[in-house]
Amino acid sequence: MKKKKKHSPLALFVILLVTAAVILLVRHFHIKNFHVIEPDLLYTSGQPRGMDYTRLLYRYHIGAIVNIRSASEHREKNWYNEEVTWVRNNGVKYFELPIDRSMNRANYFPDQATQKEFLKIMADKTNLPVLLHGSSGRKRVSMLTAVWAVRTQGYTAAKAIELVQIIKERPVTEAERNFVASLAK
Repeated sequence: MKKKKKHSPLALFVILLVTAAVILLVRHFHIKNFHVIEPDLLYTSGQPRGMDYTRLLYRYHIGAIVNIRSASEHREKNWYNEEVTWVRNNGVKYFELPIDRSMNRANYFPDQATQKEFLKIMADKTNLPVLLHGSSGRKRVSMLTAVWAVRTQGYTAAKAIELVQIIKERPVTEAERNFVASLAK
């Protein structure tokens, strides 16, 4: 009969410590929901933090950041101060283009004025490449990206819906399908 080998508590502690270190390093060097939409033109993400800004500048040469969060989402929040200070110190342009969902959390579709302003930002070559971000980088970001893709890049509604699904990392809703279809008309 074989004896079972006992695991030392020290070995278990070392394994847990290494696992925790790996998780922290991945989180530290990982931009939340980052997507390359069109290299050197448009990138999307959730809220950058800490070293994410440096990576965005040196790896992707970001020329402008477009924040689509409303003032109510960043009032008195440290990330906002960090972001504004960083762009000022690094010569990156900063645009606030809020898609306000404070009255209705289900309303994350950009209105005509927001669409027009975003397309204007994207058309100015001195802004490129642009990072478009929200809190999670999914719903509102995907809808505004679809606007750009259909109106300026010649995407069909079907191709734009695929893009939305990639950004959201979830199935597209009927309301989202209808919104994207309306862009292609």
